[in-house]
Amino acid sequence: MKVIVLASGSKGNSTYIEYQNTKILIDLGISSTSLSKKLDDVGVDIKNLDAILITHTHIDHVGGLKTFVKKYSVPIYLTEIMDNDLNFKIPNKEYITSDTITIGNINIFVMKTSHDTNDSVGFVVKADKEVVYITDTGYINKKYFRQIFNKDIYIFESNHDLEMLMNGKYPHYIKQRILGDRGHLSNRDSAYYLSKLAGSNTSHIVLAHLSEENNTEEKALESLYRALNKENKKIDNIEVARQKESIYIEV
Repeated sequence: MKVIVLASGSKGNSTYIEYQNTKILIDLGISSTSLSKKLDDVGVDIKNLDAILITHTHIDHVGGLKTFVKKYSVPIYLTEIMDNDLNFKIPNKEYITSDTITIGNINIFVMKTSHDTNDSVGFVVKADKEVVYITDTGYINKKYFRQIFNKDIYIFESNHDLEMLMNGKYPHYIKQRILGDRGHLSNRDSAYYLSKLAGSNTSHIVLAHLSEENNTEEKALESLYRALNKENKKIDNIEVARQKESIYIEV
């Protein structure tokens, strides 16, 4: 199984996952030209994607979608609510209507997240290994803990440092939005969840969607390591996703 975090941050998000002959993308928040180049760099033809899954319709997750659907006939998986929120038509779409999707050799569990948009989801991508993909949420509903416990790879939001956010230049209403139940996971929240969820199967954690204004890689990692140590857990591979650099994982 190959997992490549192509881009992560407020300027665009996209992650590629491949298992056997099935190739999927989660989100397309970068340009289709940039996507094509990044995929070319790892030997993947953009036309050979089997599906693109959308978590929600904020521009940093769908910014490249409008141009992409004009060029390519790859199926786009999203909810009907998300589709209605877009200001362009998707000709080749598949509505997500249940909590399970099968695409080729990959099974996907869909969970609802909590973000300031009309609909948002996270995914557990299941093949010989399992990948949890959760970004852009104010909290994680406990009802999903069983489905996301002790997975092989976590790509997980660690958006902001609380002190940096509160002392930063954002207006008060934006700070409150970020901190709310429909906002973003802080370093502390992310570290808490991961310290409880990671287990003996967990080989990789990627901290994603870090704020450029209100976080640093060092602070995000420090929070996570502290929480893991408290639970006496050690994960061999922990990385921070970046806006312009890809993270390549093969398991």
